[in-house]
Amino acid sequence: MKDSAPTLYKTDQLASRVTEYCESVSLKIPQPILDYHARIYEEREDSMYMISTFQSQAQVFLARLIGAKRVLEIGVYIGYSAMIWAHAVGPQGKVTGLEYEQKFATDAEKAWKQHGYENIEVHVGDAAETLPKLAESEPYDIIFVDADKTGYPGYLKQILAQSAPGAAHRLLRPGGIIATDNTLRRGLVADNTKDNPWRRDDYGPDQGPVSYDNKAVAALREYNDAAAASERLETFLVPLWDGLNLSRLID
Repeated sequence: MKDSAPTLYKTDQLASRVTEYCESVSLKIPQPILDYHARIYEEREDSMYMISTFQSQAQVFLARLIGAKRVLEIGVYIGYSAMIWAHAVGPQGKVTGLEYEQKFATDAEKAWKQHGYENIEVHVGDAAETLPKLAESEPYDIIFVDADKTGYPGYLKQILAQSAPGAAHRLLRPGGIIATDNTLRRGLVADNTKDNPWRRDDYGPDQGPVSYDNKAVAALREYNDAAAASERLETFLVPLWDGLNLSRLID
């Protein structure tokens, strides 16, 4: 039987070269968006909040694969991934963002205007409070979750509750996708022992509630378990990047 966990690349250098090759033969992201990603990466210390350009290609492919025209994004940061979704759905599509930080939302709106994207909107505030207030005439095709990790289990419950079969204003359509980022968190969700070289010194049961990693990993594990257990979802957890949980809403 073929091994489910093969060792693909023996060195980081080889893995980097393979990734670069895969990017080069995959669908193209518009250069202005790539330039924005590169500038943010160079200028901001919190640029790790952005998805990678390689993951961006995968998300455009996913959106077009299912014919998505409407995307809801929970966690906007400064607008890069929203532009990726806007590119994917085209000018006739729509992207709605929920962002907690006003400064991030302002920077995002500035970037969207500079790049000519008029089909993106953002709501500022706690997503747990904003989600119930969304009253869309049409459901979304994709919901992308990339926000505070401790909020993930709650977001899933809200999305499912607001997407009940037969609901007049459901949030996600039947067959729609919930794409949730960072669901492996440097592998700690699967292996939080000292065997994991990405485990930080402040992580572990002896650290108690002071470590954000402890809380985040527990919440991500709860999210993955809930998605897998739900009879309304079909889930595939992709072990690429920092873990991308893809769940298809059956009903």
